[in-house]
Amino acid sequence: MTRKAHLLLVDDDPNTLASLARAFRLAGHEATVCDNANRAVELLRTETFDLILSDVVMPGKSGMELLDDLKKAGVKTPIVLISGQANIEMAVKATRLGALDFLEKPLSTDKLLVTVENALRLTRLEDENRELRQRLGKHELVGSGPAMKKLLAQIDRVAPSETRVCILGETGTGKELVARAIHEKSPRREHPFITLNCAAVPAELIESELFGHEKGSFTGAASRHLGKFEQAESGTLFLDEIGDMPVAMQAKLLRVLEEGEVERVGGDKPIKVNVRVLVATHRNLEELVKQNAFRSDLFHRIYVFPLTLPPLRERPEDFPELVAHFARQVAVQNGWKEKVFSLDAITELRKYAWPGNLRELRNVVERLVLLASDPTITAADVRLVWPSDRAAGGGVASGATGSGTLAERSEAFEREVLLAEIRRHNFHMTNVARALGLERSHLYKKCQQLGIDLQSLRKPE
Repeated sequence: MTRKAHLLLVDDDPNTLASLARAFRLAGHEATVCDNANRAVELLRTETFDLILSDVVMPGKSGMELLDDLKKAGVKTPIVLISGQANIEMAVKATRLGALDFLEKPLSTDKLLVTVENALRLTRLEDENRELRQRLGKHELVGSGPAMKKLLAQIDRVAPSETRVCILGETGTGKELVARAIHEKSPRREHPFITLNCAAVPAELIESELFGHEKGSFTGAASRHLGKFEQAESGTLFLDEIGDMPVAMQAKLLRVLEEGEVERVGGDKPIKVNVRVLVATHRNLEELVKQNAFRSDLFHRIYVFPLTLPPLRERPEDFPELVAHFARQVAVQNGWKEKVFSLDAITELRKYAWPGNLRELRNVVERLVLLASDPTITAADVRLVWPSDRAAGGGVASGATGSGTLAERSEAFEREVLLAEIRRHNFHMTNVARALGLERSHLYKKCQQLGIDLQSLRKPE
């Protein structure tokens, strides 16, 4: 399954441009053409391409000069040079300047298509290596208790199929981890895994994020943008918090799932896509359907194989593995010496209800590894780090123990957690978002919902 590519073709011969563009479009790729190097530089300021193919000998700036200019400007797009006057010296110079390949005219269509496929594969491998370096085990499913064994067996069963999976669970239980595991165990594992948090994208932008847009299709659309569906071609698209998707957008998503094609905002033709869609939510979709807040026809499309993730409080036997995993992860990411949690520290951690689940446990482990002075972390260290109302029986924050409805108490608890993290990170919102496992835009939205005025908080008392 070869991913569709967006190519930039640069040549002063209109016949060559027309021939190349036609060949690539017949193969399912998109091609933008221009007849000189200066115009190519202008296009690269506003457009994103997967590959550039440029003639060497052109009036004005040559293809070799274009290559040199782009590399000096830090353009990462792979570049292939083409020439009818090729020689070994020219090919060696092009390679030294950073060309991916050097082709001689007349051009073979088969050779061109293989070159495009190799460029896409190389880009994908570089992206995967970069992601692996960033992840450092962050996306590993950890635990060997009964609940996790059951979950892993379900993943193994559904992953090789094309069945749509709806991942259910409380916030912080690891829904994206499960989606990644399904992708990695599927026949699509060699292709992209793309994510979109439906709750974090403003309603007016979600269509563009999913389906893409053409240049000039709305104010601010300075260049063509490929949506998540096209980015995920031949791979997996994970739509997190699907329950928060606007109803109007649900109808458009349903059509894509039924027809297998998208249309960019401002576009005039449908684009075929081959993508497996996985969804997740912490909300009760069946209740949302009854309240007319979620389309019943979309519900039946996505709710084929529901996977319910156990909350952390139902996984007491997994605590030693999880704590050791997070402690090792934190040490590696920060260059710290690894610390060990004693049995009494694990026992102390188990007393808490963990409403924030895995995300909250990781944050607490990081805090303990940072603050504990000895190589072994004890129950006393846990009690020192935690607020007294958590450590002393019950294990819930003060906001959750007051009066009011469940929704009101949950809101109070969320507000306390946010305020504590904001102050802990000295109003560095990127670090706060990272600590809480939120996208930055979602964090600001959550602060607004909970009535947290950041500007007032920053003012000295």
